Amino acid sequence: MSDLQTRPAPVVCGGRDDVAGGPVRELLKPRAVPLGESTVVRRLLPTLGRRMVGAWCFVDHYGPDDIEGEPGMQVPPHPHIGLQTVSWLHAGEVLHRDSVGSVQTVRPKELGLMTAGRAIAHSEQSPREHGRMLHGAQLWVALPEERRNVAPAFEHHADLPAVTGPGFRGTVILGELDGAASPGAAYTPIVGADLELADGADVRLPVEPDFEYAALTMSGITEVDGVRLEPGSMLYLGCGRRELPLRADAGGAGLVLLGGEPFEERLVMWWNFVGRTGEEIAQARADWTAGERFGRVEGYEGAPLAAPDLPSVPLKARGRTR
Repeated sequence: MSDLQTRPAPVVCGGRDDVAGGPVRELLKPRAVPLGESTVVRRLLPTLGRRMVGAWCFVDHYGPDDIEGEPGMQVPPHPHIGLQTVSWLHAGEVLHRDSVGSVQTVRPKELGLMTAGRAIAHSEQSPREHGRMLHGAQLWVALPEERRNVAPAFEHHADLPAVTGPGFRGTVILGELDGAASPGAAYTPIVGADLELADGADVRLPVEPDFEYAALTMSGITEVDGVRLEPGSMLYLGCGRRELPLRADAGGAGLVLLGGEPFEERLVMWWNFVGRTGEEIAQARADWTAGERFGRVEGYEGAPLAAPDLPSVPLKARGRTR
């Protein structure tokens, strides 16, 4: 998924300056961002108050939207460097095409994982014949220095490992949770998990004390470590926990848990690029504009996205800021 803002602001992130060493309960406020013709997303990372959670550096939550008779998600070809994208659906379908030749429809509770590495382009669309509802999350993972120039690739995993317990079932999207490991390629200590809580569930989920975590409520009303969260709300939890209390109101609830070791490297994020210097970001933009390096997305009917103008302020990695 792309950042479709016409004047995207640079974001500096990474480092441990704003990583909470102990447990916290910090509610992150979303921003509404248009995505294509008929979809508006709630952007939860990066925000003014929080740049990253582990290696997770971008979180959009969208839907549930009724797209019957509408085009739904329509994101033209656009470029990425230095990151992975994770497509995660609760309802609907997304057709992924990319410049390494992948063509894949991703459906609910299936992992669509694209590793941009040194350079890739892709598009995302609701298929022409699509279901009535669209609901999901789009997530980015920053790649560490030693792997950020790997060859671009796409993975699709329809069967993911599960963790279960009284009152809940979890699907491991990326990384590992409670001994269950996702088949998706991960380059840092990380976890992403989709959790379904039964009606009135009261769960204590085992977590890693060295990881920082955040929880995004997808559906229903959840209570995460005593904080009630409505759909589309995300709670930053800091580090230092060995278990995470979760509760659901009547009717059950669903949430996505994100976590990982704090990302120590300092990054520059702008538009759809994750780099280390402003010069690297500017070169990626120039290459995309010139039709170089990123390849071509075959089969998409329409023009690729044009890169926005670079900001007038220098792009510098200064570490995480609050």
